[in-house]
Amino acid sequence: MSAVATGVGSLPGVDVRAAAGMVADELPDFVHLPELPDRGPHAVLTGRAVGLLAGLGADLQPAGWRLTGNSIGVSGGGLDQRRARSLLGEDLDVLEEHTQGYDGRLKVQVCGPWTFAATVERPRGDLLLADHGARREVGESLAQGVADHVADLRRRVPGAALVVQVDEPALPSVLAAALPTASGFGRHRSVAAAEASAGLSTVLGAAAEAGARPVVHCCHPAVPVALLAGAGVSAVSLDVGLLGDDLIDPFAAALDDGVELWPGVPESWEVPDLLRLYDRLGLDPHEGDRDGDARPVITPTCGLAAVSWPQARETYRRLSHVARQLSEAG
Repeated sequence: MSAVATGVGSLPGVDVRAAAGMVADELPDFVHLPELPDRGPHAVLTGRAVGLLAGLGADLQPAGWRLTGNSIGVSGGGLDQRRARSLLGEDLDVLEEHTQGYDGRLKVQVCGPWTFAATVERPRGDLLLADHGARREVGESLAQGVADHVADLRRRVPGAALVVQVDEPALPSVLAAALPTASGFGRHRSVAAAEASAGLSTVLGAAAEAGARPVVHCCHPAVPVALLAGAGVSAVSLDVGLLGDDLIDPFAAALDDGVELWPGVPESWEVPDLLRLYDRLGLDPHEGDRDGDARPVITPTCGLAAVSWPQARETYRRLSHVARQLSEAG
């Protein structure tokens, strides 16, 4: 089995056509939908999710995205939400142009329910995180939006093996009660692990039922491996440079249960570093995964929106080279 490389999602600049072409050229075995947050709030992680919400409305305020007061049952949303949906649709049109006849793996990225709740306000102010009912409704809305998103992708690229990457950079902070309240003088209460798992499972399950493989990306050093495994994730994508000794045993247990590790490879790492990590985890990097696809999947440590365009291209080329070397090693 050959290892493959793919991107985490975000890239620099505002030209989605150039970005999609570069992804198709440099990552031909595992294409992903480019995200270009330089285009503004409608194109950042949260804005993309606002464009996917089913039955909930949202608009932009000076402090960021906020659910609208009469959002339940809203089909079209306000101008800002329609703009987010339109931008995502335009990006999918470009992706479709670059994947005619494509039959490899194709990944799209969506904001996870807990990162969404940690970055979007409820109608009366303060984060959605403060409202148990709102958290549940948002999770259900996002799950339906993800299912519709996968169905649209299936229509556009019928031969592709679809993957949905759920981005949860804020989940560890949600679990640790580390997010400040609106006043700045307090912290939001910790969300219980059982509720966090159930909320995430709603979205992951919707992706799986729609025919896509659910993966979670978290670039936090305290990634909750056991919680993700229990929520039904297929693979965990993370910066392996942050994988401390305290996470080795939980990851090894998750791997034994069939969860895959998608290593985000730091620039300083070479193939021997990866092989040592796999040895510590008791994993054979040349073993085929449960779907018969290549293992492992190599990615950048995180998104590439903050680097230059030449650097982003060079990163993808470097990762493809590492994947080829890993395939040949041992």
